[in-house]
Amino acid sequence: QVQLVESGGGLVQPGDSLRLSCAASGGAFHGMGWFRQAPGKERQYVSSIDWSGSSTSYGDSVKGRFIISRDNAKNTVFLQMNRLNSEDTAVYYCAAARSDIRLTGAVDYWGQGTQVTVSS
Repeated sequence: QVQLVESGGGLVQPGDSLRLSCAASGGAFHGMGWFRQAPGKERQYVSSIDWSGSSTSYGDSVKGRFIISRDNAKNTVFLQMNRLNSEDTAVYYCAAARSDIRLTGAVDYWGQGTQVTVSS
């Protein structure tokens, strides 16, 4: 069975950084990425990356601050989160797809989520 397991979330202060990881098992995926959801808000696209790692995309709210990458040998995707602020507080979900997530909007599998809280 396909499983996506996130790690790396936690409580940080504004301006701090976190690195999220998502280890996939049970399949190989062309597109992988991250979404987030804050209380009372819709799930929001954060970032995605293609199989080669050469094509990346970011939501406007995180451009210039977050960097997505993947290690296909380990079937893992990462999200380096820099200069975090309170608006980044959310549950972050790993996503995997057989196609391009940004282009199609389709997600085939979801992780359980990891909490990121930015507070002073």
